[in-house]
Amino acid sequence: MEERDLIYDWNGVNGGAAFDWTRARVDLNDETLRDGLQSPSVTDPSLDDKKRLLHLMADLGIVAADIGLPGAGPRVVEQVRALAQEIRDAKLPIAPNCAARTVVSDIEPIVRISDEVGIKIEAATFIGSSPIRQYAEDWTLDRIVKASTEAVTFAVQHGLPVMYVTEDTTRARPETLQALYGAAIDCGATRICLADTVGYATPDGVKALVKFVKQEIVKGHHVKVDWHGHRDRGMGLINCLAAIEAGVDRVHATALGVGERVGNAEMDLLLVNLKLLGTHQHDIRRLPEYCRLVANAVGVPIPVNYPVVGTDAFRTGTGVHAAAIIKAKRKGHAWLADRVYSSVPAEEFGFAQRRSRRFRDCRM
Repeated sequence: MEERDLIYDWNGVNGGAAFDWTRARVDLNDETLRDGLQSPSVTDPSLDDKKRLLHLMADLGIVAADIGLPGAGPRVVEQVRALAQEIRDAKLPIAPNCAARTVVSDIEPIVRISDEVGIKIEAATFIGSSPIRQYAEDWTLDRIVKASTEAVTFAVQHGLPVMYVTEDTTRARPETLQALYGAAIDCGATRICLADTVGYATPDGVKALVKFVKQEIVKGHHVKVDWHGHRDRGMGLINCLAAIEAGVDRVHATALGVGERVGNAEMDLLLVNLKLLGTHQHDIRRLPEYCRLVANAVGVPIPVNYPVVGTDAFRTGTGVHAAAIIKAKRKGHAWLADRVYSSVPAEEFGFAQRRSRRFRDCRM
């Protein structure tokens, strides 16, 4: 029997009406080394671990990474410089970016590091955009627009590519987004980022927001759109997929979903799903190494039931399930054994199916 006859795929029953993931093109931006380290429970990895992580990102086909917020002080400046040098010296296919508040004092060290190292570093300038944030901060829209204009103009004049980020985009008013993004684009920002800073959005909300931004703000401008989501309501990953369906150019995530509060969208699970959907063509069998490195470096153990990289992900503990895998292996068909009780083929991600000791001698 042909392999295609063994699994009926309800995910594609709409035929031509379904989104064609095999034709989707999206870049991935890894936020582990900046956004991920904002978690109150993580430890700051060593510089050697951070450099190793950059290499693993490149091995997995991740094309961009946030390497820090140098405006935070001299120590971060030194680490960002070292990471930028590693990207340059190792010729890693990673486009670096650095977070910065929309103030010149945060952008100046990015300019300096970029000039010293001799590579482009994208300035990810961010500012709050929602009415609740404006109320809490006593900000007016005019003040936010002015700060954004000054910051983006300074970065562009000093040769930095700019990604302009509105925090809490998913709770911001349309007219506010038009004013802020419009000002940033007019000043030379080449990329804008929609941020679900508190994990508020649903997939429908994501699609509505992306559609509005692309149709009403980006229009004919040569400006790319990013999505940055958190998982406070448990929808970080599905919102990334919704954003890709809606047409964003790049998606942000962190290893194991580490980040502030309950964290960001999970880069590892995003890679797995994009690989299975046919979107991500890169070999990702080093995914376990990437996840283990981050878990050890930041001091956040991987739960045993964590998808794909948890110790129980491919470990069968039920007699009927174990028996089916045994029968599949007896047919001499590794493809079958890897899928009869798993939607994720273990071998493709550097793993193998295992039986629990309780059912090692199971016969059916």
